[in-house]
Amino acid sequence: MSEQVQDEIMIAAELDAVMDAISDFEAYPSWQREVRDVEVLETDEHGWGARVRFLVDAGVLTVSYVLAYEYGPSSMRWQLVEGEGIQALDGSYELEERPGPQTHVRYNLAITPTVRVPGFARRQAARRIVDGALQGLRRHVEQGL
Repeated sequence: MSEQVQDEIMIAAELDAVMDAISDFEAYPSWQREVRDVEVLETDEHGWGARVRFLVDAGVLTVSYVLAYEYGPSSMRWQLVEGEGIQALDGSYELEERPGPQTHVRYNLAITPTVRVPGFARRQAARRIVDGALQGLRRHVEQGL
């Protein structure tokens, strides 16, 4: 069964700085506590990661997977290409520049593990991933300015 989670956060930085941070996959382990390892397997014509392998420890289970990425002017979307311990993983970052400068970030995640995990544990793992990503992103971007 799929678990869908959505959350949002304001980051005191310009949209371009946030977009640069979320597209710098090799830096993810330094600001996302669940991400243990990242490898960019393929880049697009702009040099951005198009296929990326991750090793993630979500507490309840550790999974390895490859995601395919698509980029818009103020968004990043992904979907699962292959994975161990997971059968679906789709999501997005949607960014909106606000005065200040500030950027409103919305994170969407839909995840389906291959192993049977109780609903509360699935929700807890998904919430932990989303919360860790948003809080880590804000610290990473705001401290890097």
